[in-house]
Amino acid sequence: MKKILLAILATAAFFTACEEWQPVGTFKYSEPEELPLITDADMAGYGQRITIKDLCGRYVNGTPLKLESGWIKGQVISNDASGNIYRSLYIQDETGGIEIKTGRTNSSNEYKMGQWLYVKLSGLTLGMYGFKTGNYGGQGMIQLGLTDQSGAYETAYIDIPLIVDSHILKGEMGEPVAPVKLTAAQLPGKNDTQATNKYIGTLVELEGLKYGNEIFTLIYLSYSQDTKAATNRIFLTEQTWGITTWGLSKEKMGKLLEAGTWDEAYVGSGNETHGKVGDHRTVEGINGATYGDIERNAYSVSHYFKMGATDIQVRSSGYARFADVEIDPGILSGANAVNFTGILTMYQGSIQFTLLDLDGVVKVQ
Repeated sequence: MKKILLAILATAAFFTACEEWQPVGTFKYSEPEELPLITDADMAGYGQRITIKDLCGRYVNGTPLKLESGWIKGQVISNDASGNIYRSLYIQDETGGIEIKTGRTNSSNEYKMGQWLYVKLSGLTLGMYGFKTGNYGGQGMIQLGLTDQSGAYETAYIDIPLIVDSHILKGEMGEPVAPVKLTAAQLPGKNDTQATNKYIGTLVELEGLKYGNEIFTLIYLSYSQDTKAATNRIFLTEQTWGITTWGLSKEKMGKLLEAGTWDEAYVGSGNETHGKVGDHRTVEGINGATYGDIERNAYSVSHYFKMGATDIQVRSSGYARFADVEIDPGILSGANAVNFTGILTMYQGSIQFTLLDLDGVVKVQ
C-alpha cells in the first residue's frame, strides 16, 4: 500500500511539474501605431507661434511667469546618451535656444537630434536658473518647466508622462543642426539672456581655446546635512586641485580625497571658514588615512578655458560616461589649443559650456 501511495504521489508531482511549463507563444504583437507628426497647421487652436527669443523676452528677473497660451517650435540639439545632460532637452529655432525640463531620462531614444518639436505653452512656467545679483553676478538660463511648489527654484521638472506628452509634440525629422562657429566678439556678456544674445542655449563651436589652469567644483561633507550651510561646503577653485579628468565620479572623488590632494582646501564659503579638509583626516591602524565624515559622491567639475580674454567654464557631470576620462596632457599643459562643440549656457553671469560627448572635444596644434 505504501509503494502504491508513493507511486501516485510521484505521478502527481510529474504532472504538476509539467503544468508549470506553459506553452510558449509564437505569435507576434503588432507594432504600436505611430502618432501622426505635427505640423504648424495642427497648432492653430493653441494661439500664436512665439519665437524662443520673444518668449524669453517676457521673463522678468525673479518673477516666474505662468504661461497661458501660444506655442514654440524648435529642433532638438541635445541628447542624454553620454549622461552629461540629465532629465532635460534643448531645442533651438532661428532666434535662440531654450532648455525644457521634461524630467525624462533616456530622452535621446524619444527625441532625436534634428527633430522638430512643438511645445504648447499653456500651463507651463518660464523661469531662470543661475541668476545672481551684485557686481560679481549676472544672468542665468531661462527655462521651461512647471511651477516649483517648494519655492526652491523658479521651475520644476514636468516629470508626469501625460503632461510631457500633451505639451511636447513631435514634428518631422530634420537634418541635425549644424553648430555655429562663434568669434570672441559674439560671446554673451554677463547681463545677456536668450532675449539679447541668440547664441545662448544653442549648439555652437568655439575654436582655439587654451586651458586656464583652474577648476571649480562644490563638494559637500554630507548630502544629508544642509547643503547651503558653510560648515558643509568645500569649494575647490583658483587652481586645479589635482583634478585632471572632465568630471568626478564617486570612485575618483574618493581616491583624490584619500590621497590628501585636497587637505589644504577650506571648509566654508565666502569669508566664513571652518578649518580645512585635512582636519577631517584620521588614521585607523594599517588602513592609513581616512575621512570618515566626508561623504563620497559624484560631482560636476567646471574646467576653465580661455577664448581670448574670456573665461569659458566647460562643465561635465560626475555621472557622465566620460567623467573619469583624463584630459589630454597637451591640452592641460597649454601646448595644444582645443575646439569645443556643445551648448552655450549662462550661470551667474559666467559662460558655461555643456558637452554632449567627447566627440565635441578636438585638440589642435
